[in-house]
Amino acid sequence: MIALFKYLKPYRLFIVTVLTLMFCGIMLELYLPTLMADLVDKGIADNNIGYVWRTGGLMLLCAVISVALTILVSYLSSRITLGFSRDVRKALFVQVEGLSLQEFDRFGTASLITRTTNDIKQVQDVTSMILGMMTRAPIMLVGGIILAISRDAKLSYIFLASLPVLSLLIFLISRRAIPLFGLLQKKTDKLNLLLRETLIGTRVVRAFNRVGYEQTRFNEANEDYRDTGIRVNRILALLFPVMMLVMNFTSIAIIWFGGIRIDQGEMQVGNLMAFLQYAMMILISLVMLSMAFVSIPRAQASAKRINEVLNINSSIQDNEQAIDMPAADGVDVAFDKVTFHYAGAEKSALHNVSFTARAGQTTAIIGSTGSGKSTLLRMIPRFYDVESGKIMFNGIDIRRIKLDQLRAQLGYVPQKAALFRGTIRDNIRFGNGDVSDQQEQDVLEIAQAADFVKAKENGVLDEVSQGGGNLSGGQKQRVSIARALARKPSIYLFDDSFSALDYKTDARLRKALKQVTGKATVIIVAQRVSTVMDADQIIVLHEGEIVGSGTHKQLMESNLIYQEIVQSQQLEEESV
Repeated sequence: MIALFKYLKPYRLFIVTVLTLMFCGIMLELYLPTLMADLVDKGIADNNIGYVWRTGGLMLLCAVISVALTILVSYLSSRITLGFSRDVRKALFVQVEGLSLQEFDRFGTASLITRTTNDIKQVQDVTSMILGMMTRAPIMLVGGIILAISRDAKLSYIFLASLPVLSLLIFLISRRAIPLFGLLQKKTDKLNLLLRETLIGTRVVRAFNRVGYEQTRFNEANEDYRDTGIRVNRILALLFPVMMLVMNFTSIAIIWFGGIRIDQGEMQVGNLMAFLQYAMMILISLVMLSMAFVSIPRAQASAKRINEVLNINSSIQDNEQAIDMPAADGVDVAFDKVTFHYAGAEKSALHNVSFTARAGQTTAIIGSTGSGKSTLLRMIPRFYDVESGKIMFNGIDIRRIKLDQLRAQLGYVPQKAALFRGTIRDNIRFGNGDVSDQQEQDVLEIAQAADFVKAKENGVLDEVSQGGGNLSGGQKQRVSIARALARKPSIYLFDDSFSALDYKTDARLRKALKQVTGKATVIIVAQRVSTVMDADQIIVLHEGEIVGSGTHKQLMESNLIYQEIVQSQQLEEESV
C-alpha cells in the first residue's frame, strides 16, 4: 500500500497543513481537562466566581477553536483523499489502456473493473483514516498518558492492566481478519464477473430459458460472498463490546482508587475528573487505532491488487530503437514465417504463415471456424506480438515502428462491431476528428449506411446507446465500416465485417469500397465465398496454416479445402 502513496506527492502542502492544524486542535482538547481541574479545585472549591467565569470562558474559546480546526481538517483531508483516489484511478485506467490483450486476458474485464472502483475506494477510505484517526490517535494517546501521569503517577498504574488487554485484542482480531479481507475482494471479482456475463448475454439466457439457472449461479456466488462477509463481521463484532468492557472497568477502577486517594488527601476532586477524562482519551485513542488497524488489512489486499496492474509491463510497447513510419504512397503488408500461441493453448493459433498483401490490392482470408483468421488480422495492429517470424510494412518489421504511427496506418473494423455512447457522428469521427460534413456523408454512402441514418429522427446526430444496443447488427457493422473509412488509412482491415449484411448490400458495399480504397491495402477476413471471390488474392487457412493462395478461379481448380467451403455454402443456399 505504501507504493501507492507516491500519488500523494502533489498534496504534500495540504498534508502538512492538515497535520499542523490537527496537532493544534488536539493540544486544545488535551488542555480542556486541565482547565476543568483548575476550575473545580481553584474556582468552585474556593468559591472564586471570577476565576470560574474566566476559566469557563477560556474553556469555551478552546472548544470553539478546536471544533473549527476539526471542520477545516475534515475539509482538507477530503480534498486530499478524493484527489489521491482520482489520480490512482486515472493511472490505473491509463495502464489498462496500454496493456496488450495478453495481459488484459490475464486479469479479466470483471477483475479490472473491481480494481478500478471497489479496490480504489477501499484504499481511499483507509487513506482518509490515516489522515484522520491514525494520525490523531497516537498524538492523543501519548499526550493523554503524559498529562494523566502528571496529574497522578500512582493512579496511572491502572493503565498497566488495561492497555495490554486492548493491544492483545487488536492483535488477535487483526490476525484473523487479514486473510478474510483478501478473500472478500476475490469474491467481489466473481460477483462482478457473473453479473457482467449475465447482463451481456441476457438475450441468450432468455432465449434458452436459462434464467433460473443463472439466478442459481448468481445466488450461490452471492451467498458465498455473504457468508465470508459474516465471518469477517463476526470477528469484528467482538472488538467493540470487549473494548467498552475494558473502558468501563478502567473507569470504575479510576473512580474507586481515586476516591480512596481523595479521602486520604493525596488527590483533589478536579484532578480526579481531569484524570478520568485523560483516561477516556487514551482508551478512545486505542479504539480509534484498532478501527484503523482492522481496516488496513482490507486496504492492503486492495492495494496489492491495484499494484499488480500498475507494476506489470505491457508485452507490447515501443522499444528504444523505434522509428517513425517512412512516408509512402502505399504499404505492402508481409507475413514472414509467423507463428503464434495463445497463453495456455496446446496448439499454435498460427504456424509458419507467409504471404504478402500488396498496396492497391484486396487480399482475402478464408477458412473454417478456428482456423486463425481473426488472430492473423489482430497481429497487424500488434494486439498480439508474433512468437517467431515477423510482420513487415514495406520491408520494415512492425516491432521497429512506433505504435502510434503503426496504428495510424490502419482502418480496423472488428469482428464484433464496437460502438460507443454518443451520436452516430461521434462514432464516425472517433478515429478522425477532422472529417468534414461532406466527407462524413460520403463515407456513409460508401458504407451503405446513408439510408438508415437519414431515416433517423436526428440523422447523424441521433444517439447511439451503450454498445450500439439501439442499432441492428447490420447497422452497427456499417457504422463501424464508415468509421474506418473516415480515417483514410493506408491499410484496411475487415474482420468478418460483412457477416450481418444481406448479399445485395454486401455486393454494393464491396463495389463501393473498390472505387475508394485506391492505393490502400485491403485485407478482408470473411466466411462467405461471395464476399472474397473478387479479391486479387485469397489466402486459405486451415488449423493455423496456409493451405492455398490464389484467385477464386485458381483455387477452384487446385485447392480441395477451398472447393469444400464453396460447395458447403452452395448446399446451404440451395437448402434455404
